[in-house]
Amino acid sequence: MTQTLVSLAAFLFPLAYSPGPGNMFFAANGARFGLLATLRANFGYHLATWLVTAAIGLGFVTTLDRFPQIFVLLKWAGAVYVFWLAWKLIRSGVLQGNESARPASFVDGAVLLLLNPKGYVIIALMFSQFLTPSNTDAVTFILLITTAFTLNNFIAFVVWTMIGDQIASHFRSPDSARRLNTLFGGMLALVAMWMLIS
Repeated sequence: MTQTLVSLAAFLFPLAYSPGPGNMFFAANGARFGLLATLRANFGYHLATWLVTAAIGLGFVTTLDRFPQIFVLLKWAGAVYVFWLAWKLIRSGVLQGNESARPASFVDGAVLLLLNPKGYVIIALMFSQFLTPSNTDAVTFILLITTAFTLNNFIAFVVWTMIGDQIASHFRSPDSARRLNTLFGGMLALVAMWMLIS
């Protein structure tokens, strides 16, 4: 079991800490609102992560195999949602003193995960590598992998949020704030394009 968890951590580390829709979303929100304001969205994202991961581990992935159009629908819906988030970020104003701006909500975080088919692929790949017929108590093992995966992602997103927050501390004037919002919004838009073509 210990060896499996070490291997799982090695497998998950580059996936969780490399740039992707979730990391860029939380880095952008960290830059805009700071770490504490993003926690609701982070909890929403990771509650959805835990539920989806457990569902895939317990057999949801066979449904996706039987109905591949669900995957295509999720791919397009997810990309459109990330484009919308990018547009909102690019159009947002100064980092402070703008009452119309608000941090991402619990629901925003959950929707981001639910509309990210790349996450489903990574989760299915993870189970294909670490879940074997030799697991005597498969349900317990699935829930252990699900929890480890979710906690690893949560920590990665907190790190990316802190990075965004630190970068933003140097961009508090209106002009520099707009440039930073445009940069992070552009990065999110590129992620959305990557979601569509890959």
